[in-house]
Amino acid sequence: MKTALSIAGSDCSGGAGIQADLKTMTMNGVYAMSAITAVTAQNTTGVTAISEVTPEFLEQQIDAVFEDIRPDAVKIGMVSSVQLIEIIAKRLRFYKAKNIVTDPVMVATSGARLIAENAIETLKKELLPIASLVTPNILEAEILAGRTIQNEEDMISAAKNISETYNCAVLCKGGHSINDANDLLYVDGRAVWFYGKRIHNSNTHGTGCTLSSAIAANLAKGYDLVSSVKLAKDYISGALEYMLDLGKGSGPMNHAFDLQGKYAKEAE
Repeated sequence: MKTALSIAGSDCSGGAGIQADLKTMTMNGVYAMSAITAVTAQNTTGVTAISEVTPEFLEQQIDAVFEDIRPDAVKIGMVSSVQLIEIIAKRLRFYKAKNIVTDPVMVATSGARLIAENAIETLKKELLPIASLVTPNILEAEILAGRTIQNEEDMISAAKNISETYNCAVLCKGGHSINDANDLLYVDGRAVWFYGKRIHNSNTHGTGCTLSSAIAANLAKGYDLVSSVKLAKDYISGALEYMLDLGKGSGPMNHAFDLQGKYAKEAE
């Protein structure tokens, strides 16, 4: 069984962060592991408190995973300080980690800032150059590219800038009034659009975490980048489209397995 590691913050409500990553990776058919960067008090309406782990403890978690069960892919989510970012980059370089998907989480959907201002430059310097793929939303892409994004042409320009500056592929996630849930993958000097329709579902907490984790899981299983993004986008769109209700026990989980089987067959 292929393996994937999530390095991210914990979400006590279970909808985002480590919890969402582990669920998503499991449902996408890989063995999921975690290294926690912070514990948070949050739910679908906002983040009320963040408590970071120490750099030493984060290093020990990453070492414990790599020294026993080497990940076939790594997803990096919320990392809020310079010291933690430096530790992650240091250990992933040491272990020559492959298939690194970096989700540059900077601001929660609720508007809460999740990264220190001085850590953004460190993230650019340390994590983006070792990433196979970076998955910013529009606001994050604006920060990384240092420019505003107002239309699809701007998305292409910003993604190209990020890709060429940091030598990584970029999935610029649509929305935020730019387009109708269309995502842009910029890889190897070419732009690939993944078209979607906006789904009216209030249960969107953690969708960014879920998408990047699904991509990492597919990369771990050996899919190429374009196929991995397509499978992941189809997976999350299917979950949103079926309006999964948290109050219905195990039904959503069973249905998610059904959806993944469907999309895997289509990819083959």
